[in-house]
Parts: sequence; C-alpha cells; structure tokens
Amino acid sequence: MTSHNEQVSTGTGTTVAPRRSISGIGRVLVVVYGILALGATGRSFVQIAERFGDAPLAYSLSALAAVVYIVATIALIRSGSGWYRIAWLTIGFELLGVLTIGTLSVLEPQLFPEATVWSYFGAGYLFIPLVLPPLGMWWLASHRPARRSTVAAA
Repeated sequence: MTSHNEQVSTGTGTTVAPRRSISGIGRVLVVVYGILALGATGRSFVQIAERFGDAPLAYSLSALAAVVYIVATIALIRSGSGWYRIAWLTIGFELLGVLTIGTLSVLEPQLFPEATVWSYFGAGYLFIPLVLPPLGMWWLASHRPARRSTVAAA
C-alpha cells in the first residue's frame, strides 16, 4: 500500500503519483466539479464561437471558469502536496470569482450584458458555484495529504 506522497512504478521505468483514494463528500465534489467543467466548457465554447462580439468580457469569464473547474477537478483527483496546493488555489480563485462577479453582476449589471457562469452568484447553475468552494475548502482542510517524515541519520 502506498502513502499519498509515494511514487508508483508503471513497469516502463517511469513513476507517477498515485491517484487519491476519494470517498463520500470528496467523490461528490469531484463529480460536481467535473459536471461544472463540462458545462462551463460547452457554454463558453458556444458563446465565444457564435457571439463573442456581443459580450466579450462575460464570455471570456465563462471560459476562465471552465479552466478553473477543469484544473480543480484534476487537482481533487490527484494526490500529493503539489496537487493539494493547486486544488486550494483553484477553489480559492473560484470563490473569489463567484463573489466578485456575483457582486458586480448585481451592482453593475451593464458590465455583463450576457450571463457568465458566476453571474448573480451562479444563479444559472442553481447557485452551485457559490456553495461548492466553501464545501471544497472544508473537504481539503479535513483531508490534508500525509507529510513525508525524514529521520536524521545518527
């Protein structure tokens, strides 16, 4: 059995970090982030391909949200302290984005003639973009990867 930080041999002379064993809420997070990644990617692709000139800021922010969701999904699946940090960064960025774009879309709606994934705090996505980051942060805080221990030679 391997720890979270160990490398696993692939039999081809290369080693890779093992995937994190995820269950319960962690599995739900990965599934929801994956669904949001697909939805935001599809939405932004269609918006940019068909109507980019109508609302370039909003459509670019939807594409940014898609990238954030893709990276967050991968980071939640992978193990190791590097991926753990990436998960924190992407989920923290997502929360900042949802709060900023959500607030701006309420206070200055003319900035967003078309909705983004994060407009009105994710209302178009049943407010999941608003609820997901705090849940993800809670899960990450309670599932910190194991640290490598080093024993000093005597």
